[in-house]
Amino acid sequence: MTDDRDVLRDVWFGRIPTCFVLSQDEITEREAEPYYLLLPRVSYLMLVTDKAKKHFQKVMRQEDVGEMWFEYEGVPLKWHYPIGLLFDLHASNTALPWNIIVHFKNFPETELLHCLTKDAVEAHFMSCIKEADALKHKGQVINEMQKKDHKHLWMGLQNDKFDQFWAINRKLMEYPTEEGGFRYVPFRIYQPLSDRPFIQKLFRPISSEGQPHNLGDLLKEMFPVALTSEDAEKQYQVVIHGIEPMLETPLQWLSEHLSYPDNFLHISILSVPRD
Repeated sequence: MTDDRDVLRDVWFGRIPTCFVLSQDEITEREAEPYYLLLPRVSYLMLVTDKAKKHFQKVMRQEDVGEMWFEYEGVPLKWHYPIGLLFDLHASNTALPWNIIVHFKNFPETELLHCLTKDAVEAHFMSCIKEADALKHKGQVINEMQKKDHKHLWMGLQNDKFDQFWAINRKLMEYPTEEGGFRYVPFRIYQPLSDRPFIQKLFRPISSEGQPHNLGDLLKEMFPVALTSEDAEKQYQVVIHGIEPMLETPLQWLSEHLSYPDNFLHISILSVPRD
């Protein structure tokens, strides 16, 4: 039987084989070879692409190097979304490695936030952690932590240290036994290329009658078209961390075990591919 820590560890160490290719728009002094990395699903692009950046900058003139950004099949990739979410949203039904185009000019101002240093990633990450804890515990857990605990969380993620991160994060996953779960479940529901960034509303893990809500209950209220009636052809895949959890899975369990390090459940609703 897989215990809870094994699930958390498996999620943490999920990797995506990725091939970075320099955009043909870039001017280089010699040919730029592709660069291959195993990207951690739980991290952010700007935390794990320093080696790729140095690799491509070697073949470029310094004056041609602007802010680095990434694109997949014409879609600029949002650095403030976790890598696993980006892959699930844009590339989950494609063959590996994931082919990402690297740019150093023509930054898409209207589509991406600037990220000039890793401090921007840290600020975004901690903001999400605090928002998630406000939903789960009225912010009491994160506010009672010391600054060094916040830094421990961040450094655990930045340096890919599972034990360091979970030594602190487990406190954010606790709740009084008699309550049966969090106050509200931090979740965001996404669709590829949707005009709306994501769906996020208040939703309790336990019903007013004291029964655990499951993933199907959440979708029924937030995104009912994702559910398929018994006599209809399946239209959508509901994906978290690259897998399709059973709709009967308790929402509280999902929140504790399949949330990203920012403490949110990032749920992708994808159209079923047709042959």
